[in-house]
Amino acid sequence: MIRETRRDAVPGIPILLLLVLATLAEVAWFAWAATRQSMGEVIGAPIVLVATIVLYAGLFTVNPNQGRVLQLFGDYRGTAREPGLRWTNPFYTKRAISLRVRNFETTKLKVNDKRGNPIEIATVVVWRVVDTAEAAFQVDNYENYVHVQSEAALRNLATGYVYDVYDAHATDEISLSGHAGEIGVQLKREIQDRLAQAGVEVIETRVSHLAYAPEIAAAMLRRQQAAAVVAARSTIVEGAVGMVDHALEMLAAKQVVALDEERKAAMVSNLLVVLCSEHNTQPVVNTGSLYH
Repeated sequence: MIRETRRDAVPGIPILLLLVLATLAEVAWFAWAATRQSMGEVIGAPIVLVATIVLYAGLFTVNPNQGRVLQLFGDYRGTAREPGLRWTNPFYTKRAISLRVRNFETTKLKVNDKRGNPIEIATVVVWRVVDTAEAAFQVDNYENYVHVQSEAALRNLATGYVYDVYDAHATDEISLSGHAGEIGVQLKREIQDRLAQAGVEVIETRVSHLAYAPEIAAAMLRRQQAAAVVAARSTIVEGAVGMVDHALEMLAAKQVVALDEERKAAMVSNLLVVLCSEHNTQPVVNTGSLYH
C-alpha cells in the first residue's frame, strides 16, 4: 500500500527570475554569435535556450488546501502541499488533489428496514482527503468511490434497524426515526471503514431524508395515529384513576360523607366518565335523596 510522502518543492519565484534572466542572456548570446558568424555559438545558443525552456515546465502552483502528487515516469515521488509557486523536476507529472472539506447528499434509496417495511432514506456525508497517495493510487476514482461506498453503507445500515418503535415498553430498541444521533455515529463508522483505504476521512454523516415508501405510507400513518391515540388514552386513564383514588381518600379522611361500596362504585364510574370523555359532560341534578 502506497502512503503519502511529503516532498515540498523548491520555491518557484527565485527559480522563475533565474530562468527569465537566463533566457534573456541566451537570446542576447545568440544575437551576438550571429553577428560574429560563429557557427559553434550559433548552434549552441539555441540548444541551451531549448534546455532553459524545458526547465520552465518544472514550475507549478499549489493552492491552499491542495496537494500535488508528483510522479516520474509512473513512479510516485511524493506530494507537495506547501502553497505558492514551486519548482521541481520538469519531467515530473503534477496531479492536483483537493484537501478541502467536501459534502454531498446521496440519492433517495428505497430499502427494507429490519421488519421488512419499504422505506426511503438518504444521507449527507461530509468528507475530505487526508492521504493523497492513497486517493490517487489505491482506487480508480476516489470521488466516485466515496459516493458508491456511502450509498452501500447506508443501504446496509438501514436494513439493520426498524423505522420506528411502536411498543412503548421497548425503549431500548434503536430506531431510524427516534435515534438520529446514534444512527449518524454508526453510519459514520461504517462509511469510514469502507473509505479508509482510499485516504479519505469521514467528518460527519446525518440522515437527510427518512420516510415510508409511498405504497405503504398511508397505512403506516394510520398505524402511527392509532398508536398515538392509544398512548394518549392510557395517560388519560392513568391520571383519571389517580384523581378518583385521591378524591375517595379525601372524602374518607375528612368524613364529608359516608359511602357504601355500591355508592363508591357509582361515584367512581361517574368520575371516570367525566374525566375520560372526549366531550363536555352534561350534569344531571338529583332533586331527591341520595338513594332515590
